[in-house]
Amino acid sequence: MSKSSNKGLLTMIGEGTSLEGSIVVPHSIRIDGSLKGKIETSETLTVGENGVIEANIIAKSAIIAGKVVGNLSVEDRVELESQASFIGDLKTRDLVINEGATFHGNCSMDNGKNVKV
Repeated sequence: MSKSSNKGLLTMIGEGTSLEGSIVVPHSIRIDGSLKGKIETSETLTVGENGVIEANIIAKSAIIAGKVVGNLSVEDRVELESQASFIGDLKTRDLVINEGATFHGNCSMDNGKNVKV
């Protein structure tokens, strides 16, 4: 994935949309619908409050407000918003879990040198 000219681009999967398969995007992605499969982005993954994901995910950073079931590998930072639900294993450099969020799984944190997007 090329990181050269993708700033400002955003892929959106709207509420009510349901997808199954693999998504690879060279920019940020926001999911407010449901997705089952695999997600890979070299930028930020945002899961809206109504978003439901069953997938293995690779991203530079992630902001989760909805429900995610699967493994998450993030280079920089993961933030679980207060209404978020995350079930799975997580690899990241920085983790923020806001009050009210649920996290069931294992977390591995390092300095970011071992997790690459």
